[in-house]
Amino acid sequence: MRVEAKILLSLGAFFGVMCAVYWNWSLENAGGVMMFAAMLLCFLPGSYYYWWSRRMKARPEDDPDSTQREGAGVVGAFPGSSIFPFTLGMGAFFVVLALVFGIWFLVPGLGLAAWALLGATAEGRRGGHV
Repeated sequence: MRVEAKILLSLGAFFGVMCAVYWNWSLENAGGVMMFAAMLLCFLPGSYYYWWSRRMKARPEDDPDSTQREGAGVVGAFPGSSIFPFTLGMGAFFVVLALVFGIWFLVPGLGLAAWALLGATAEGRRGGHV
């Protein structure tokens, strides 16, 4: 995780320098605020990855002298296909439609979102299809 942390922290430093340059030269607020937000969005996971990389043992990906054999092993379990991410997306879509077209779109949107969250939780606890 050390490589990922270095990439994100250096990208955050780049956005920080560019934010200072842009803000002082352009005297425009919107772009400077967006670059400041980009800097924070790079520093947040970068600092988290850096914090964890100092507390865990080095992975084979972090060692430049490692071989492909050292990185081989069990990949892990992947979740099966599910309808609930699509249902949650449709619920969020209806909630946004409620902001644009009318409050009555909020009822099916919240219903779909609640169904998706409950279904995904039940499916995750059972380990298969509901």
